[in-house]
Amino acid sequence: MLGTAAILATCITSCSCRNSSGTGEDKAAAEAKPETAALPQEKLGDIEFDRTIHNFGDVMLSDGALSCTFTLKNTGSKPTVIYNVVTSCGCTDVKWTKEPILPGQTGTISATYSNDEGPYPFDKALTAYISGVNKPVILRIRGISHEKQLSIEEMYPIRIDSSVGIKSLELKCGNIEQGGRRSDEVNIANLSRKPAEVTFKDVSDNLSIRVEPNPIPPRQTARLTFTVTADRSIWGKNLYYATPVIDGKESKSRLSVYAFTKESFNDMTEEERKAGAKPIFNTNTFSAGKIKAGTKIDAEYQFSNAGERDFVIYKIDIDHPSSGYELPDPVKPGTKGKIRIHLDTTGLPEGEMLISCTLTTNSPSRPIVNLYIAGWIE
Repeated sequence: MLGTAAILATCITSCSCRNSSGTGEDKAAAEAKPETAALPQEKLGDIEFDRTIHNFGDVMLSDGALSCTFTLKNTGSKPTVIYNVVTSCGCTDVKWTKEPILPGQTGTISATYSNDEGPYPFDKALTAYISGVNKPVILRIRGISHEKQLSIEEMYPIRIDSSVGIKSLELKCGNIEQGGRRSDEVNIANLSRKPAEVTFKDVSDNLSIRVEPNPIPPRQTARLTFTVTADRSIWGKNLYYATPVIDGKESKSRLSVYAFTKESFNDMTEEERKAGAKPIFNTNTFSAGKIKAGTKIDAEYQFSNAGERDFVIYKIDIDHPSSGYELPDPVKPGTKGKIRIHLDTTGLPEGEMLISCTLTTNSPSRPIVNLYIAGWIE
């Protein structure tokens, strides 16, 4: 059960942090956070991270600074070094293992967020440069900071059923490379005064999902962990689904998980990357001019392959339901190809039109190509 949709996100490590909100019994329940469940590890070259995202969840400004630690293991045969870790803003301090990490050993990257930017959601990036990994590793710390205490019902306003709440039924798992998988987690709350057992049915292929602890204790939260595994039959933007079952009763709500699957080039040498397919498009925008709603557009994009390997387009995701496309056969080096995209403008509002078309390809230099259909609806 897969469908086209929007995307973004990822997974992380052990942490110590203070989480609170609510009043009286709710406050105590919110503070009784379950221990972080072990997530599937993420392998990047010869490095294996326990996670790449840490979600602090709901915190109070009065909690002060929040800290967490990412753990990475050297799975290769040579020592590895964390050269540098750059933070996205001055509100986050970072420390990391400075000495070489020997094969089979682990190192850490620790972050402390000041938590003084106001009662807002926060999402901070740490960019780590590590030997043996051919691109920077992005780690993220997230959460929602509150100024006043909230009840557990206020923190988890979306009802899966009368006894279980969540912040959103739409979850994000981010970008996945072929051969890998991505995990993330959110909190889920038992709003009742008796334990609530949460299981799932009708789970999409390549999606796994679980809740810990389970059953969820009364008036407390648990971690809902979801993992999407890449599959070479699935490319680009997709939705994965799961239907919650609470105490044996199927929910009328359905969880959806967004993920974007793209090619992996981790096993290629630098020379192989440079020799890979290299598409050069004559233009990335097709102009339809002024048209009336309901007009059917056939947009054509021409390109050449300046690389040394065949150029393959795995999929095109178009941000409009009434659309389709025609893909060329693999385009050989030094030859030309073209893509046709069909768009029915029925239902589009008057005014400027800009439709995004996202290509997932085998090009190391351009694994994602964005094309556009522009025009004006009269």
